[in-house]
Amino acid sequence: MLDLELLRSFVSVVDAGGFTRAGERVHRTQSTVSQQIKRLEDDIGQPLLHRNGKDVTPTEAGERLLSYARRLLSLAEEARDVVTRPGNEGAVRLGVPEDFAAYRLAKLLAAFSRSHPTLRLDVRADQSTYLKRDLERGELDLALFKRAAGEKGGIAAWPERVHWVTSKTHPRDTRAGSVPLIGFPAGCLYRAGAIHALESAGRAWHMAYTSSNLSGIQAAVAAGMGLSILSEIAIQADHRVLTKDGFAPIDKTEVALVASPDASPATLRLADRLVEFCDTVQAKAA
Repeated sequence: MLDLELLRSFVSVVDAGGFTRAGERVHRTQSTVSQQIKRLEDDIGQPLLHRNGKDVTPTEAGERLLSYARRLLSLAEEARDVVTRPGNEGAVRLGVPEDFAAYRLAKLLAAFSRSHPTLRLDVRADQSTYLKRDLERGELDLALFKRAAGEKGGIAAWPERVHWVTSKTHPRDTRAGSVPLIGFPAGCLYRAGAIHALESAGRAWHMAYTSSNLSGIQAAVAAGMGLSILSEIAIQADHRVLTKDGFAPIDKTEVALVASPDASPATLRLADRLVEFCDTVQAKAA
């Protein structure tokens, strides 16, 4: 029989890419996690991880075990929840940025809802400034939101890649004159970053298109109405990334996961799923 605790540490090491961060995820020291992986490798009879300094990657046997380990852990948690949960788990109010809601999290949240049938999951996609505000007001239980890199607080944070973009088929000539900007309404982190970058470079600018909807911004960029700043996951095939066009780099941003101080067990379980998901996405993008 495979030990679920050993499997949990193994999955955490693979997702985090190392023993130290994995230990933080499973609340164990680095040496304890290393010993657990050794025990699992002894049980399996094969090495499961390549160790190259601080970098850790799964061996061929480790890759085969990984999918089974995830399924076993998920099934074990589902069984525990079914047996131990009360008749009604209450509600979890989750806030997410729109690009995450549209492109990444739908399947994860749907699966979480199915495994917690007595839990009401209330998900809201909005600008990060409003998500952070509403979490502080107690109107959300858990939020993923974008912030300046290096801010303190939260369960976890991941660096974000953002780029200046224009239309691939109708690019704007912005070598002279006022730069036409496309973005969310005032308060958006990207909008503020774009304005700061242009003003720091002594460039004039004006808002050519403002929308509270991501799809509207993407369409306006594709149509050639102006320039925008988008996260890597929101850039589409009909957009062109501006790399050497004289535009100043944007201040670094990150995606943070923050829970309310009195978060319920169900909220923290969802937070664990989001951490695993974001760790996996970050590892793939690296």
